[in-house]
Amino acid sequence: MVSYKFYFRNLKGVFEFIGVLPERRRDPERISDESILNWGRKYFAKNLKEYEDIFFVETVLTDI
Repeated sequence: MVSYKFYFRNLKGVFEFIGVLPERRRDPERISDESILNWGRKYFAKNLKEYEDIFFVETVLTDI
């Protein structure tokens, strides 16, 4: 399963992990970097004061 790990850079310049969101869209044409970032901002923005320096890393989760 494809998922996205979101991080942001705090005021001290340290990268902090904020969460993981799984990809659920079936149509790959709808998936873009911008749409993923917007989704992360929408989901995690209430927990962040400054979310301009947000980025994600695409990962693949496997069932054990």
